[in-house]
Amino acid sequence: MLRVDKSFDFNPPKISAMHDLLAERIERLLVRHNESRRTVALLEQQVASLTAERDSLQSRLQAASLRIEAIMLRLPKISAPQPEEAVL
Repeated sequence: MLRVDKSFDFNPPKISAMHDLLAERIERLLVRHNESRRTVALLEQQVASLTAERDSLQSRLQAASLRIEAIMLRLPKISAPQPEEAVL
């Protein structure tokens, strides 16, 4: 004769419901994970684009600074005006 321990509460409907809840939660987490991966990929593209734009602007700024410096070197030297001597 088979003895069944009554202290063990084996409730298959409860386990099935828990399984369904876990499966739904895992599915939602997978969807969120995939969305996060797509977002990260888009952000990485934006960072690469902005980095390239920044590098280009820095290069243009350096070239403009060099041109301004060259122009300033060609300008005639102008001495500062001397203050007039006080008349006594």
